[in-house]
Amino acid sequence: MGMCRDVTVEEVAAMIKSADKVLILSHQKPDGDTLGSGFALLYALQGMGKTVRIECSDGFPPRYRFLYPDFDPSVQPQFEPELIVAVDIADTQLLGGSTDEYKERIDLCIDHHRSNSRYAKHLLLDTIAAGTVEIIYAVLNVMGVEIDRKIATCLYTGLSTDTGCFRYSNVTSASHMLAATLIDKGIDSYSINKLMFETKSVACMELERMVMDTLEYYYDNRFAIIVISDEAVQKTGLPEEEMEGIATIPRQIEGVEASMTLKQKGGDIYRISMRSNERIDSSRVCARLGGGGHARAAGCTLVGTLDEVKAKILAEMKDEF
Repeated sequence: MGMCRDVTVEEVAAMIKSADKVLILSHQKPDGDTLGSGFALLYALQGMGKTVRIECSDGFPPRYRFLYPDFDPSVQPQFEPELIVAVDIADTQLLGGSTDEYKERIDLCIDHHRSNSRYAKHLLLDTIAAGTVEIIYAVLNVMGVEIDRKIATCLYTGLSTDTGCFRYSNVTSASHMLAATLIDKGIDSYSINKLMFETKSVACMELERMVMDTLEYYYDNRFAIIVISDEAVQKTGLPEEEMEGIATIPRQIEGVEASMTLKQKGGDIYRISMRSNERIDSSRVCARLGGGGHARAAGCTLVGTLDEVKAKILAEMKDEF
């Protein structure tokens, strides 16, 4: 992997404006920030008459259909890109599947994760930004793009989802000011937040009930673990994209300072989602376990039996308490 050069918002705007054929990459298990960033950039470049497509190895979840109501990934233009842009992707391991072929060819990464592995040729990184959409907004402004309602909806969705509807500690005054600016564009913020945070399917409610039966407390009830087993997922039939909010459940319990959700990914593979309060740095803990992420929300993947994975986690968390 070659040298990575840090670039400014102005340099990124110039890079994007000079390219006529642009490929945008979102990370696997896509969330509102990677999709909001990707589609905001897609719509902006389409409006400039550029040839552009967006790819995600896990596809584009129906839950976010309101971001791309007329979008059909199967009829996107096919071309050899002049510029490959990764949005909200801290490491090439997050590409996965069909987009993994681009991991050595990414020209530009726009991101806000402190754990960014500097894999791209050029990196626009702002770790103070609550979401990558904040950086995308700054780039589009320098490019002179008009932020219409469609683009504003994408940006607001990324901002709201990455801040837990403006409840997380990553929220800044800039986040609130951007939200106000986007609301003034005529977006339906009420419907976005209701769908993202207050709407659950019957299958989701059933899986949450089953997961709560696995709840365990450690270190004087300050650390909690829940497990999403393959069996539970099969019984409920809940798609991956509807499981995002489950990891936040244990952190809502009084006295719990940190929690981990262990999602079985077949046999002895577990995807770990960690959430924490202000005292414990989730990103630091997960980095020691081979992963990374945000200070309050991070993740990693561990291999072993359920008891072995729990033992490894508890040993890692011992010094935190």
